[in-house]
This record gives sequence, structure tokens and C-alpha cells, in this order.
Amino acid sequence: MIEPADMLGAQILIVDDQEANVMLLEQMLANAGYTNVHSTMDPFAVSGLHREHHYDLILLDLQMPGMDGFAVLAALHDIEPDDYVPVLVVTAQPNHKLRALQAGAKDFIGKPFDLLEVETRIRNMLEVRLLHRKLRRYNQQLEFTVLERTAQLRASEARFQRFAELSTDWYWEQDADGRMVNCHGPVADMVGISGSDSGGWNVTERAELEANIADRKPFLDFIYSRTDADGAIAYLQVSGEPMFDNASRFIGYRGVGRDVTAMARHFGVSADIRTQAQHSQDF
Repeated sequence: MIEPADMLGAQILIVDDQEANVMLLEQMLANAGYTNVHSTMDPFAVSGLHREHHYDLILLDLQMPGMDGFAVLAALHDIEPDDYVPVLVVTAQPNHKLRALQAGAKDFIGKPFDLLEVETRIRNMLEVRLLHRKLRRYNQQLEFTVLERTAQLRASEARFQRFAELSTDWYWEQDADGRMVNCHGPVADMVGISGSDSGGWNVTERAELEANIADRKPFLDFIYSRTDADGAIAYLQVSGEPMFDNASRFIGYRGVGRDVTAMARHFGVSADIRTQAQHSQDF
């Protein structure tokens, strides 16, 4: 919706080589309340004026010596960045109306003037022009907002990734088919999700972890173990959650983990190791 003050404050340029016509249109616009009306009787000056002011409406006479209105229309097309030339042509030749519209004019008024018609066409065309400009500004603002939100999201993702790298030994992301799509640290060896398996896994614990993933369940600080070739037992702690898109479709898993073997040895290898590991935050 265009406010009346915006309409009456729109920038208007009158282009006519006849001073009487210019004065008549200026008076008519002043009586209607328009406050930002300019004029020129030099068609060669129109392009420069419009490049400087980007008028909301140009009232353009077609029959002018030296440079007619059609030539002015052609020159204006090179200035408007959005290819919207806000021109209302003024002509006494009915056969020029179609040609003017094909050349880019948005509407026309005939001579001699019907002041009520002129005022109505000006008002209608200004409303369209100002709405067009308002929509362009809105789209530009929307585009800026999208870019800004995208940058914020990327920064947030970068912070999360860095936090994961600093606070855990590894993190991973996998797609809905179990393929690794993003990881940091020795995920394949530690978790075994991608098919890498160094053997020695506690079969019961490993089966429980794989069942959680298969059922798309989240798990927090899950402890499982494996026996190395030298007979030493390594303990691993892992947390993970399923990921879903905006349509609630499962798209994979992501998680973090760490080697808690030193903690196990600190507290002693016993049935309490999982409780100790899950509740210790400072070790």
C-alpha cells in the first residue's frame, strides 16, 4: 500500500518543447498536491536529468524538434537498472500511441488535455511505479537477510565443529545409508561405522551400539570396549543422535566420542567404569 504522502512527494519530470503545455501541466499537478515537480523543454537533457534523479514519472511529449520522444525513450532504456521506464507519453497523434507503448512507454495521454484524465492516469501510474520500487527494495532486503542468515549459520556450524574438535577425540556424520560424510579424528577405527574393524570388540557392547544406530535412537556417553593385540583393554565413550530434514525424513547420524581408557585405568577396571566415565566431566 502506497501512502498518500509518498504519492504526492514522488519526483515528476515534464518534458515538452511548448512552454504553455509545461505551465499547464505544472499548474494541474500543483493543484492536485504534487510537491516535487520538475520540467525541461530540452529533450537532450532528459537522460542526464533522469540519470541524476531517477524520476518516478516522466511526462514526455512525442513531437519535439531535434530529438523526438521516441529517441528519448530509447535513451532512457540505457539508464533504468530494472528496465522499467516510468514514462507517460503526451501526443496529439493517435497513431503514435501503439508505437510509443512498443517503445517502452507505460501509458499515454492525448492532446488537447482532459485534465481529469491526465490526473487519473498520473495517479494510477505513480501507484504502479512506487509499488514496483517498493517490491524491488523488499526483494533486495530479503536477499540481504538470506545472505546474512546463511553467513550466521555457517559461522555457527564452524563454531560447533571447532568445539567438537576441542572437546572430543573425534566426531562423525553419516548419511541415511551409513556412509561417512564428515568426520574428524580416528572415527573408523574407534567406532567401526564405516566398515573398518581392528577386531577385539566386546561383542555384546558392540551389538548394543549397532542396535541403537539401526533403530535410529540417540545415545549418550555409551561406553564400549575392545581388546588390543597385546591383551590390553581399551574403553571408548561415544554419544550420537539421528538427524532428520524439515520433512522429518531420516538423513543420517552424527556423534562425538573419546578414548576413556586412561580414566578406566585411573578408577580401576571394574563394573563401575561406565558409571565413573559417564559422570566425570573434569578428568
